Amino acid sequence: MKAYERLLNYVVVRTPSDENSETVPSSACQFDLARLLEAEMKELGLTDVILDDQCYLYGKLPATEGLEDKPAIGFIAHMDTVSDFCDHDIKPIVTENYDGGELRLGTSDTILSPKNFPHLAGLKGRTLITSDGTTVLGADDKAGIAEIMTMIERIQEEKIPHGPLCVAFTPDEEIGTGASHFNVEQFGADYGYTLDGDTEGEIQYENFNASTALITIHGVSVHTGTAKDVLVNSQTIGTEFHQMLPVSERPETTE
Repeated sequence: MKAYERLLNYVVVRTPSDENSETVPSSACQFDLARLLEAEMKELGLTDVILDDQCYLYGKLPATEGLEDKPAIGFIAHMDTVSDFCDHDIKPIVTENYDGGELRLGTSDTILSPKNFPHLAGLKGRTLITSDGTTVLGADDKAGIAEIMTMIERIQEEKIPHGPLCVAFTPDEEIGTGASHFNVEQFGADYGYTLDGDTEGEIQYENFNASTALITIHGVSVHTGTAKDVLVNSQTIGTEFHQMLPVSERPETTE
């Protein structure tokens, strides 16, 4: 099966994580994709396939005979998607031979334009997979899952020699807790790669910090007629706090 065919199968399974949830995983729907992947991993010949009660899915592809002593290489992708624009069925749209110009998503009013997304111009002539403009697609990170599963299948079919390979699919990455309950020992890799990055042929070795800080500011509310020396405007304090953050370290100014 082609990677894009797998992607089309995966994206229709809605898996939005929930930042307001206190459960692990944050949304039960992530198990829907996890169970589908669990069955597929077993069909592809992976061993030690384990789906734990927190929706972390692990599997291994034993080394080719004679290569058992090589370092174990791991591949990771996450199953959840953002919750924004994910409240109804996802309908992927396949556009073949993209012309490099503006692209309307389905019958919606949403248009992808090279003016806003300059990289689109470099995709002229290729096949694009998008949503219909009313939901997210979920390629982040189901494209990574599709790539890993297709790689495993290709290695098996073409009998490509390899050392031990480890696979893991995780929940709740989009809300910053995907690594919180990751079982490194169960994963079993000496080196790991997350397939959730940029274009073909690129390996990223630096990463932004996805931690979250929740800041509560307590103001003092009082009638403006008697506000002198009493009123404490929490929004003003919030603005002052924001201005204290290093300008050179903001996302819009860093690589």
